[in-house]
Amino acid sequence: MRVILIFLIALLCWLDAMATAQMSDRIIYKGKEYMLHSNPMEEYFEKHPEKQPRGGIVSTALWRGYVATFEVRDNIVYLKDIEVMYSDTSSKGHDYIWRSVLKDVVPDGKELTVDWITGLLVLPQGEIVNYVHMGYASTYENYTLLEVDKGIVKREMSFDYKAYDKFRDRQYKAFKKTEEYKKIKADLMKDENSEEFIDSFLREYIIKYTSRILTD
Repeated sequence: MRVILIFLIALLCWLDAMATAQMSDRIIYKGKEYMLHSNPMEEYFEKHPEKQPRGGIVSTALWRGYVATFEVRDNIVYLKDIEVMYSDTSSKGHDYIWRSVLKDVVPDGKELTVDWITGLLVLPQGEIVNYVHMGYASTYENYTLLEVDKGIVKREMSFDYKAYDKFRDRQYKAFKKTEEYKKIKADLMKDENSEEFIDSFLREYIIKYTSRILTD
């Protein structure tokens, strides 16, 4: 299981490197809408592929083919809507329209609690400080970080981009003290990866890899 997890993370790194800047999912938190630097529905669709939205436009800026909107109410994360993009056949130009496919994903009409997600959700805000034409790699002025356990928001932290980068350093240093880090490092060393590569790799993806806030 550990080897598979490491492979998936490595694949994620490769996809980030190959992808153009992505159209973000969104989340409504405390009445305000934010971009979301992860795609929680992907794990859901891996388990329920028959509910994956199909037929919409897929592009290099929207490789997953949909945009999901989530909402946090009473510290619980819900799926609020999910939309796909289509060509507007009624338009003479090259216009596009968005259509909700929420009923296809949740046909019983009940609210879908995002209870399969345990980890850190990154909500960037403000202007782009440093644009990177790949994945979600651009740097923004400010960040909100939500610690989520089985769909329930347990903790929130806010940073400007400089403080966020320092937090990631502290998070990684705290992670290095855990047994999980030692096991992962041992597995990576078996593949003849250098310690420098391992440190760089895990530091870069520490927010995606850790499931809770390890430091203040």
